[in-house]
Order: sequence, then C-alpha cells, then structure tokens
Amino acid sequence: MALLKRLVDGTRVGGRVVSLSYQQQQRRLSTGRGLLPRPRPLPLLLVTGGGYYGYQHYKRKDPHDDEATPRLATPTQVALYRSFPTRLLSRAWGRLNELDLPTWLRKPIYSLYIWTFGVNMQEAAVEDLHQYKNLGEFFRRRLKPAVRPVCASSCLISPADGKILHFGRVKNCEVEQVKGVTYSLESFLGPQMRADTDSTSTYQNLLLSSADSELYHVVVYLAPGDYHCFHSPTDWTVELRRHFPGSLMSVNPGVARWVKELFCLNERVVLSGQWHHGFFSFTAVGATNVGSIRLYFDQELHTNTPRYSKGSFHDRSYISVGDQALKVAGDGGVALQKGEAVGEFNLGSTIVLLFEAPRDFTFNLQPGQRIRVGEGLGS
Repeated sequence: MALLKRLVDGTRVGGRVVSLSYQQQQRRLSTGRGLLPRPRPLPLLLVTGGGYYGYQHYKRKDPHDDEATPRLATPTQVALYRSFPTRLLSRAWGRLNELDLPTWLRKPIYSLYIWTFGVNMQEAAVEDLHQYKNLGEFFRRRLKPAVRPVCASSCLISPADGKILHFGRVKNCEVEQVKGVTYSLESFLGPQMRADTDSTSTYQNLLLSSADSELYHVVVYLAPGDYHCFHSPTDWTVELRRHFPGSLMSVNPGVARWVKELFCLNERVVLSGQWHHGFFSFTAVGATNVGSIRLYFDQELHTNTPRYSKGSFHDRSYISVGDQALKVAGDGGVALQKGEAVGEFNLGSTIVLLFEAPRDFTFNLQPGQRIRVGEGLGS
C-alpha cells in the first residue's frame, strides 16, 4: 500500500515530481513495465557485432600464411563441423533479414554494418538508408548502372565483386579451391550424361569439345560487405541447372584452406552450357547464412529446404523448355549476355567458373586481388 500511495502521489524524476493518474499506476503495477514497449535492438547488434569480430580476425590474417602448407581438418573435425545446424540457422537468419525494421532503427543498424564491412553506399542506386525496410533489402541493394562498366576488350569478365581465391588450369580432374587444397571435378559438377561417352576417357576430357583446348577455373569469394548480385561473365547459353543440396559451412578463405572439398560438401547451384570456345559452367556455392541462392530466370529453384537426401542432386534442362518467360536461344537453352544480372545471394558466398578455352588463354589476375563486376579476367 505504501508503494501504491507513493506512485499515486507522484514520482520524483531529476528533482521534479511527475504526477501520474491512478489508472496509469495500476497498469504499470500490473504489467511491470511502462506504457510503451521498449525496443530490443540487442539481438541485431549482437549479430552484427559478431560479424564485425570475425571480419576483423580475417583482416588480421597473415598474408604469408597462403604460402605455407595448409593444415587440413581431419574427417572427424569435418563431421563435427557438418553436424552444426547451419542450415537451420541460415533459414532463421533469412527470416530475421525479412523483418521490417522501425524507421528510426534503420540508419543506426545499417551504418554499423557499413562501418564494419566498408560498404560504399555512394555506389548504391538508393543511398538513403531509411528506404531499406529490412536487412534483406539492404544486402540485395542495387548499384548505379555507371559504377560497373563491362570490359569490352576481355572475352571473360568477373561475375561478382569479391576476392580472387584461385585461378588456373584444371589438372588430373582436380580443381584447387585455394592453393594446395583441391576437390574432385566430378564430385563438384556431378555425372555427365553424353551419348558419346567413352569409358576410357577421363571426366575432364568428356567436358572438352576439342583436343586443342584446356579446362580452366577461377574462384571469386564474396565477403559480407560486397555487392551481392552476380552477373553473366560472358555471352553463353545455359543448357542445364543442377542443384546440389548440402551443408552450409563457411566459405571464408581460412575455412577453404582447412576443409578439403569444401565446395563439394556445401549446397550449390551449377549452371552448365556452351560459349564460343566450348564447355562453360557457372557455380554459385552456398555458405553459412547464405542458404538462399536466387536465379532471376528460374523461379522453380528453391535452396536450403528443410530436408534433403545426402548426395542427391536435382536437374532442370533448358534445352526443351516451354516457359515463354525464358530467353531461348536458337538451339534451345537460356541465352545470357556478358554483364547481364543472373541472380543474387542473401549475404555473400563464392562463385566458381569452369570453362573450356584455347591453350593460349591467359588470366590477367593476381591471387588475392580485389575485383569488381565487369572487370576482365583474361583473354
């Protein structure tokens, strides 16, 4: 009763007595809180702060470590890592990203993210942070058309903003995800279905259309602060989409040096077809919090579903397609132009290009260099 009388009489704040009605005090006593619910931005701040700590740890990585022999994880360590519920966490993160933020909270949250990961908002088509209703819209922000010119002199351009992890020729059906750590070409792309398959030919040779060609690869890593859309690296025709459900382990360069065949274990979407030199493939690799891989021309694709069969994959052929929304080339397939927007990640991940080219093809790259959409990869 003494507490109720004190509340009814008034509350002392900063030397002043603020009078409250009896009804207000009854509501305060019954609910244990004020008239308006207090905002709770702490979970978002913790998530962003955790990302900042991890990013700063990555930036402090000794560049000379890339020259050392990688210390690979044991099968037990990989199995333990894969047992973490990264797919569930990624779906939860996706739902969190789609929750609309109060207008007053948008600028502080996005500004913290911009400061943490060095985002250049002057390149964004919409620079006003209040216009992005949720984190998902901010992650998938579009750029001004003029800030990513397409290199006309190069037959192959970067499909995304990011960092070059590795590039070069494919040898003995093994591809390097980073220097010294490889994965199987067949495990990554899946079995080939060709009528002229020769049992004596290697998997790599089955992909090549000419004995005078070689198979090349390039790996682009997208950090959380990078532009999250990916574009067509050349003029080519997509004939097949192959979706591999799988784990969603981190594809950070440090993890890529630790887990062998990381790109084969993770969920990924492989687009394969032809360009003017022969075989061409474009693979978007999923990662932790990047369970969502979207293709603009294929609305049937759904990634990071709750259940999947281990080792399975799902094909969709574009050769005989009746969907009029697709841009169909003369012989079938989806025709993509160099620099055309193809799809997007929910946060940031990795893109792997595998392609056939003449033996005199050369990369105009350096390992670890930063690259942007439209810049030339080689000629």
